[in-house]
Amino acid sequence: MRVFRLIIQISLCVVAAISPLESAAGIAPSAKEQDPVLQERLQVFLRLESMYGIPWNYLAAIDQYERTMKIRRKKQEQENVSRLTAVDIPSDRWAGAFNPDAEDTNPVSIQFFQGIGMDGDGDGVADRHNDLDALTTFIHYLSQYGFSHEDWQIGLWSYYQRDRSVKTIRQFAQVYAKYQHLDLDERHFPIPARYDYSYRSTWGAPRGWGGRRIHEGTDIFASHGTPVLSTAYGVIEVIGWNRFGGWRIGMRDMGNVYHYFAHLSSFKKGLKPGDIVEPGEVLGYIGSSGYGKPGTSGKFPPHLHYGMYRETGGADWSFDPYPYLRRWERQKKRQ
Repeated sequence: MRVFRLIIQISLCVVAAISPLESAAGIAPSAKEQDPVLQERLQVFLRLESMYGIPWNYLAAIDQYERTMKIRRKKQEQENVSRLTAVDIPSDRWAGAFNPDAEDTNPVSIQFFQGIGMDGDGDGVADRHNDLDALTTFIHYLSQYGFSHEDWQIGLWSYYQRDRSVKTIRQFAQVYAKYQHLDLDERHFPIPARYDYSYRSTWGAPRGWGGRRIHEGTDIFASHGTPVLSTAYGVIEVIGWNRFGGWRIGMRDMGNVYHYFAHLSSFKKGLKPGDIVEPGEVLGYIGSSGYGKPGTSGKFPPHLHYGMYRETGGADWSFDPYPYLRRWERQKKRQ
């Protein structure tokens, strides 16, 4: 086991220099971190990067994806309350499917039952509730598929069995690489402070055009051409025409929430899928497009339809953005 670990360490260190995701190579992470928990978490990722060569932003992306899934049971969350990271490998994979002890921490018996659990901190115990043990195990799981960026993508798909998971982790890694810190929770109201607007809670109201459905968002009414701002750090996933939303933009933030901006008159010049955006950045401009073929406009007053959708392992599901808009509006006024 120790020989195998040494081989993996050397190999990963060699290939780290050629990884396309290694945007952070040779650049010290930003000192922006103010939260001591985020600082400590970042230090764990940096320590593992120095040990195994996998870029810290990639480890941070895996951890953040696990954090957003919210798939752990309450009991597990209570057990892991003191943990810095969120990587939670299921007990059957950790200890081995046929291991009679589902919470086995003995590296020898875990290996015997073909579990993947490993001792990452050198204390002789392979504890899946230990940050270093869990992260080291995940790194070694990826390494069995190879040592390039493409190989890690294959390893991630093998672990999650979902293209969506691999794509989201890749996006998170790109955002962390750009900003060089973990503090990316800032939010922004989608309309600039100097513009007039109005809105109320309309989520769940019935809609008839295109078939019976509910209103999955909040309508913010403002003048035609009013700028629409990004509400969070994230990556543009979709931009273009939708027969319901007209000219629309879809952005996924670092909390794995999909932000939907619809009925626009136009987009920010040059904006495209894959672009990284930040809170307060202009994305497009309010219009009245939608409810028909491409170019249809004027069937309703100009407004922004703003929706929020969460992903927890299946299809994205809508939730009411109104309370969040009110909170961001209050924050904007205080500033």
